[in-house]
Amino acid sequence: MRGLTSLFVVAILLLVFLVNNARTEEKKVIASMGADGVQRVEVVGGSYFFDPNYIIVKVNVPVEMKIKKESGMVPHNFILKAPEAGMDVTVDLGKESQTIRFTPTKVGEYPFYCDKKLLFFESHREKGMKGVLKVEE
Repeated sequence: MRGLTSLFVVAILLLVFLVNNARTEEKKVIASMGADGVQRVEVVGGSYFFDPNYIIVKVNVPVEMKIKKESGMVPHNFILKAPEAGMDVTVDLGKESQTIRFTPTKVGEYPFYCDKKLLFFESHREKGMKGVLKVEE
């Protein structure tokens, strides 16, 4: 019985470590411009991070964002809410890439994030699963 209790305590400590382990470093990328005039960027979401988490695009130029989640059981989504700037995106992330298309119409910095939450723990956004889409001239 004592061995089972020790194993349970270790499992709980590991779970707490994994739940609280968030990447916080900034990773910037400028969307690449295709010959067709579309800006493209690939994003991976995972254990409380987006990679990259700071994306720079041009205003009034179409954007194609390929986005997926890393392998794992934890559900994640991608939310970019700025309808006043031509961006209103909410998608659940899967292991297969999906393409999000929008055209930013207003210069500024717009937050994106995951709003998933497990029981009474902090939301994924609070744990660092967030980023910025910077729209420039």
